[in-house]
Amino acid sequence: MPDSALFWLPLALCAGLLLVLILVLRRLYALESAGPKSPPPIAPEGWSKLDELLSMLLSLQEHGVSHSGAVSREEFGRAVLDCACRLMKCDRGSVMMWEEREGCLRIVAARSVSQDRAQKLFLRAGEGVAGKAFASGQPMFIADPAADPRYVAPTAGDVEPFVSIPLMVKGKPIGVLNLHAKQDAEPFSDYNVKFLGILAGESAVMLHNMDLFDSLQTFYLEMVQTLARAVDSKDAYTHEHSDRARVKARKVALEMGLPDQMVRYVEYAALLHDIGKIGIDEAILLKPGKLTPEEYEQMKKHPIIGHQILAPVKYLGPVAQMVLYHQEWFDGRGYPEGLKGEEIPLGSRIVAVLDAWDAMTSDRPYRKALGRDIAVGELKKGAGSQFDPRVVETFLRLESAEWSLEAPGED
Repeated sequence: MPDSALFWLPLALCAGLLLVLILVLRRLYALESAGPKSPPPIAPEGWSKLDELLSMLLSLQEHGVSHSGAVSREEFGRAVLDCACRLMKCDRGSVMMWEEREGCLRIVAARSVSQDRAQKLFLRAGEGVAGKAFASGQPMFIADPAADPRYVAPTAGDVEPFVSIPLMVKGKPIGVLNLHAKQDAEPFSDYNVKFLGILAGESAVMLHNMDLFDSLQTFYLEMVQTLARAVDSKDAYTHEHSDRARVKARKVALEMGLPDQMVRYVEYAALLHDIGKIGIDEAILLKPGKLTPEEYEQMKKHPIIGHQILAPVKYLGPVAQMVLYHQEWFDGRGYPEGLKGEEIPLGSRIVAVLDAWDAMTSDRPYRKALGRDIAVGELKKGAGSQFDPRVVETFLRLESAEWSLEAPGED
């Protein structure tokens, strides 16, 4: 190869590589220019709002958890709406929840919305702005509700910008959060809608968990009722005894100021206090005469058997304890452990009074039902020895009020 060729070949290769490099750099520059711009850094007020949002979410979470089973959709909806209005500095808005049975969205919480409108406004999926946000699962913004045909039933005051944020759980809508912007206030920018979306998403999960808790409560109640009926069916003389005890137990527990959850436990204990009789020989249960000492010892095992049946169900732990001790006496002469006074769970003390009352006022294998006055006298005689005096006093006061209501209709 000539020397000149050796000189020009490397030079040509370098020029070619340089050209390729220029083309690649131009392509990269073009792609970078066409791509999305980096988001601007969050402004100081954004961090402040984020901090406020986190505080609100923690507050809502604490509210929902600490009041599990005691907070309605309406109460929690109001709490969510208050947080949203504070976050966006709004005075007007609503929370709508999907009602499966009716197939529509219904207002469960509202601010600065007339009660008549709140009660009458029902939207189907895809109807109105809220219905469209619900159906699409995407936020919807309306700059001028009065002039927008998508906005249902606008009123004279509907001139502020309006946003509807769907409440989503695992990709499924369960409701919507609606807000009207305050005049001359911060608009519903993408930035603000993202904050609202976070609030709505977390609130939806909390509402969903509340619904699950309510369903679980219903399941347990149905299970408890089924078990109670199984006991009642075994003993014809105690038919519907558990249901009667449950109704009275709830009244007494509420009158004595017990928390809602404890009231529910007392109800369950009243339903299930005799569940252990499933393990007692029917010949003993239905014996028309007095039990022998040996038979009585067998009968005394029913609280322990009941506890063994219920204790493995974690949720029914407190109920199992009440069932175990419902035959204890206030003075310590009861069974199975001889507890006395405040050592006996209050729920057990309530059930003991109700159980004795129902036993006295119902027909039994060994005798006919006692008269009301005799039963009252027996409870008063047992107050302080067999029964908690406070429970007896509360129960008789409620019974007396019930008798006074029945009196005009008695023959």
